[in-house]
Amino acid sequence: MRRIGGGVRVGVTALVLIAASVLAAAPVGAVDEALWTLLKGGGQVVLIRHAATDMSQRDAVGAPLSDCARQRNLNDDGREDARLIGAVFRARGVPVGRVLSSGYCRCLETARLAFERVEEWLPLQQSLTNPEIQARRTAEIRALAGEPPAGGNLILVTHQFTIRVLTGIRIDEGEMLILTPRGGGFDVAGRVPVEELPDP
Repeated sequence: MRRIGGGVRVGVTALVLIAASVLAAAPVGAVDEALWTLLKGGGQVVLIRHAATDMSQRDAVGAPLSDCARQRNLNDDGREDARLIGAVFRARGVPVGRVLSSGYCRCLETARLAFERVEEWLPLQQSLTNPEIQARRTAEIRALAGEPPAGGNLILVTHQFTIRVLTGIRIDEGEMLILTPRGGGFDVAGRVPVEELPDP
């Protein structure tokens, strides 16, 4: 287990630690099931990178975030993947509490298609050109992710850069990173690439 600055510990969750000797020899599907069991119990933080986008599009510098036509948006595969995420959560009885998202259209659309509701939260909006702003936003996300959420799992839909700065981990579009809050920090419990989502 390695430690990131700010007291964030990256490793397996206590659940996986307890079952480590069993899971080490088990097929990948058994490890995946342990992660879904953890999510079904609630109290986790789910970081989701927005679903697949049209890479021929670019974000226009200075354009208002309300103008989706001037941003990189989800493609048809991304929309399908976002719906699949929501369908799997519902089929597996995973409780969903607050759903927070970056203000970029691709993040908001991912959240709405998956969970049918979303609150825009500024700290999840990446700041590629201002390290001070990004540092403040990362600190706010870290503080929220470090405390167990009430009323199900907390969903945070954001960008690859934001997730990498927070955790040191790079994930693909549509991929989920599961965090277990520890009070002032969190463990990374596991990750779920969109192509490895189980059938709903």
